[in-house]
Amino acid sequence: MEAYFASLSFLKLLKNMPGGIAQGLIWGLMALGIYISFRLLDVADLTVDGSFTTGGACAAMLILAGCPAWVALLVAMAVGCVAGLVTGLLHTKLGIPAILSGILTQYALYSVNLHIMGMAANKAISVDRYTLVLSLRHIPQAILIGGIIVLVVIGLMYWYFGTEQGSALRATGSNPALARALGISIDNMKVLGLAISNGIVALAGGLMAQYQGFADINMGRGAIVIGLAAVIIGEVIGRALLGKHLNFFGTLSFVAIGGVIYNLVMVIVLWLKLDSNDLKLFTAIIVAIFLAVPYFRDKAKTSFRKSARQEAHHA
Repeated sequence: MEAYFASLSFLKLLKNMPGGIAQGLIWGLMALGIYISFRLLDVADLTVDGSFTTGGACAAMLILAGCPAWVALLVAMAVGCVAGLVTGLLHTKLGIPAILSGILTQYALYSVNLHIMGMAANKAISVDRYTLVLSLRHIPQAILIGGIIVLVVIGLMYWYFGTEQGSALRATGSNPALARALGISIDNMKVLGLAISNGIVALAGGLMAQYQGFADINMGRGAIVIGLAAVIIGEVIGRALLGKHLNFFGTLSFVAIGGVIYNLVMVIVLWLKLDSNDLKLFTAIIVAIFLAVPYFRDKAKTSFRKSARQEAHHA
C-alpha cells in the first residue's frame, strides 16, 4: 500500500488539472443543453448521444473542406437543432413516447454520422494544419475560449428564457396543464425545446472534436450520463452554497461548473491508476450519490420537523 501511494505523483495530478478544466468546460456546455430537456421540459431525451457526435462530425468535415472553424461550429449547432427537431416531431406528431423518440433518432444518427464522415469511423483535424477554435495543445487558450463560449451561452439562455416564448417553454415543463389552459401550444414548445437542447449539445460536440483533434463515431457514447452527472452535481452544489438565493442564472452557471467538477473527478480517478475501463462505473456511482443527496436531505428535514412537532405536542 505504501509503495502504491509512493508511486503517485502529486505534480502529475496538478499538471493534468488544467486539461481537465478545459475539457470539463465543454462537458459543462453540453450539460446546459441537457438541462433544457431534463429540467425545463421534464423530458428524458436520449438523442444527445447521437447529436453530440453529429456536431463533432459536421465540424470536422467542414474544417477539412476549408471552412473556418467558427463557421463549422455554427453549422454543427444548426444540424444538432435538426436532430432535436426530428425527436420532437416523432414525439408530438406521431405520438411516440419521448424516451423512445430519442432512442430512434439516436439510432438513426449513427448511420447519418457515418455518412457525414464519408463512411469513416473517425476523422483527424490537426491543429498543425488547421486553425481551430481551441485545442488540447494550447490548454490556457482552450480554458479562456471555452470559458467565454460557456458564459455567452449562459447569458443567451438567461435572456431567452426570460422572454415570453422562453417563459412559455419553461411553463410547458413545469405545469403542462396550466400552460395549455393559458393557450400555449405544448407540442410546439416541446419541439422547440428539444431543438435548442440538441443544438447546444452539437455545439459542444464540435468543440470537443476540435479540442481533441478528431471526430469519432463513438465520441458521444454515454454523453447523456455525463451531462446528467454535470447537471445534478451543479444543482446540488449550487443549492448547498446558495440555498434559496440560487436564481436561474446561478443554476445555469453551476450546471456548467458541474461539468468541470465531473471531469476533474475523472482526472483524479485516472491519477489514482484505477482501471480506465471502470470510468463508466464511477460515473454511475457519482450520479447515484448526487441524486440521492437531495432525497436524504429532504427526508432529514421532514424527520426533524416531525420530531419538533411531536416534542411541541408533548410539551
